[in-house]
Amino acid sequence: MNVIIQDEDLRGSQRMLHIIYALHALGIGLGAFGAASIIGSFLFGWPSIIAVVLSYLERDKVRGTWLSSHVDWVIRTFWIALVWSVLVLLVSLPLMLVVLGFGTLALGMFLLGVWAIYRIARGWLRLKDGQPMPAE
Repeated sequence: MNVIIQDEDLRGSQRMLHIIYALHALGIGLGAFGAASIIGSFLFGWPSIIAVVLSYLERDKVRGTWLSSHVDWVIRTFWIALVWSVLVLLVSLPLMLVVLGFGTLALGMFLLGVWAIYRIARGWLRLKDGQPMPAE
């Protein structure tokens, strides 16, 4: 069921998406400048968890609009990062017996952090420019 959104509702949803991106950016920033890792803070920090919950709450409101692509983008970013983090851990933990796992864990989490920064920055910039996210 497509929901027809009035202009004011659309602007409100766009503002909410700016808040969602800002919360994810805050989570990343806390990881970059705090004691946690970037990806750890992105996945388990309160700003990102709030952002994901808000994304799910906003999903039905924007269905059928260009903002829907942004909601899907941030939700997918979170879940893909979580799945890849688990995979990096599953590969790295057994390798820690031969010390190699410490390097694979650090490298994997670093690359996931860079990827999360890219995804949030790209999405937020496109939202600012009034552009939908491309279909993946």
